[in-house]
Amino acid sequence: MTKVSIGMPVYNVAEYLPQCLDSIINQTFTDFEVIMVDDGSTDGKSFEICQEYTVRDKRFKLIHQENGGRSAARNTALKNMTGEYITWIDSDDWVEPDYLKILVDTQIKTGADLVNVAHKGYRDGNIYVADYEGEYSRFPNYVIPLRAAIHDTFWTSLNLTAIWGSLGTRELYKGVVFSENMDMEDQGTKFKLYFKANKIVALPDMLYVYRNRQGSIMNPVSEILEERVKKTDDMIRGLENLLYYADITDFDIDFCFREFLGRMEYEIQIAKLSEEDKSKFREYIEGYKQKLRKYWGN
Repeated sequence: MTKVSIGMPVYNVAEYLPQCLDSIINQTFTDFEVIMVDDGSTDGKSFEICQEYTVRDKRFKLIHQENGGRSAARNTALKNMTGEYITWIDSDDWVEPDYLKILVDTQIKTGADLVNVAHKGYRDGNIYVADYEGEYSRFPNYVIPLRAAIHDTFWTSLNLTAIWGSLGTRELYKGVVFSENMDMEDQGTKFKLYFKANKIVALPDMLYVYRNRQGSIMNPVSEILEERVKKTDDMIRGLENLLYYADITDFDIDFCFREFLGRMEYEIQIAKLSEEDKSKFREYIEGYKQKLRKYWGN
């Protein structure tokens, strides 16, 4: 059995793809397979580049499907993975040479079901770093309690919400399906692993490099009300699923409910809207909070 399966959705990233794939080839840990899922690329190059790497290195495998979004591509990758462990790398990012080695070594050493590493940001030729040591060292042996991991799902205060930059056991992923047709799919999926994991570890080593591209939906300069509502609706869908998981696992549902209400209020604060649209957005949020209290409040 292959030790590590790397899942990679691919869609119109020809400009960045070689750097990403080369960073995988250059890993010091070599017992891996890469499941590349071309999600209906239309740039005429991404699929060809993937094909070139399957010829160059037999550890690279390519699947093509009609465009269904990143989560649909990840679900396809999951169905075709054979590794003992599973990790994810987005096709416009890249990883440091010891990315896999440190993830696997840490899993073996700690017995954690889920191991996360920190990341650097990259934009316009500049690398951005954060003090992850200061954040993660608050937890003995970097073991993240379930309550802290769930808190992070609402607030991303520990930057653990992304599915990339983590390694999970094959058993941990059994039965897990990525939430499709939504922009905030990681926030609506990663917590499913938390509820199943016996131990979660987060290392401060910045081994993953996240590329923040111009025009990214994650960092708009200004927003249109309809787009802001759609983005918030996507987040709400994921967090509503979290409430359901908390309920059926007897996790502290009141804690989750309070976190949810706080996050909704925060969405108003961070919305980059005109004053008129922000007033409309507040009405939308207040209406949803009433619904939330009706179904989940005491």
